[in-house]
Amino acid sequence: MKLYNSNLSPYASRVRIAIYAKNLPVELVSPPGGTGSAEYKKLNPTGKVPALDVDGAILPESEVINEYLEDRFPTPALRPADPLGRARVRLLGRFADLYLAPALSGIFGQLNPKTRDAKVVAEKLTELGQRLDQLEELVVGPYAAGAQLTLADCALGPVFFFLTRLLPMLGAPSPLQSRPKLAQVGETVGKHPAVSKVLAEMGAAMAERFGGGNR
Repeated sequence: MKLYNSNLSPYASRVRIAIYAKNLPVELVSPPGGTGSAEYKKLNPTGKVPALDVDGAILPESEVINEYLEDRFPTPALRPADPLGRARVRLLGRFADLYLAPALSGIFGQLNPKTRDAKVVAEKLTELGQRLDQLEELVVGPYAAGAQLTLADCALGPVFFFLTRLLPMLGAPSPLQSRPKLAQVGETVGKHPAVSKVLAEMGAAMAERFGGGNR
């Protein structure tokens, strides 16, 4: 198998966590021609990363890829055995994709102080704060969905990477401050070998692109 990957993408990073946690022999490659290129769109019509090449069949979308990997390689399990636990994992993954990541994406264009719009920053930080308060009520601990690493942590870990670095750059407190359950989850997840490896890769990619994240 082959994963079309970008180390800084939170979605590709989600899949790499699952790959490393399961110790799968998946080759990591860059999209031919780059993300969004006509060449890459011949393989993956969305032009986005990640996409998994399974013997010539291309499977896009990070959540779908991780579910496929879990179905095909169920050990070690990244889903709980009970139906309610599995539903909770899916809920947290959906929350990350539908509510948290979109709110986070709105601040990427505000990192440069010279072009920053204070009104937009205030609006986005308010929205993010609301979403994080909601997430505080949804996570279980010590991992996001309970006692073990799951697909929920694969989804949330890379988002936490950006939240903990970008919010202070905009003058906001750490997203884990005053949210004890999120702080516990962030600490526990970050120490898992598969997650720590991916976070290091993301940090190196951010340093290469943005000079350590500063602009």
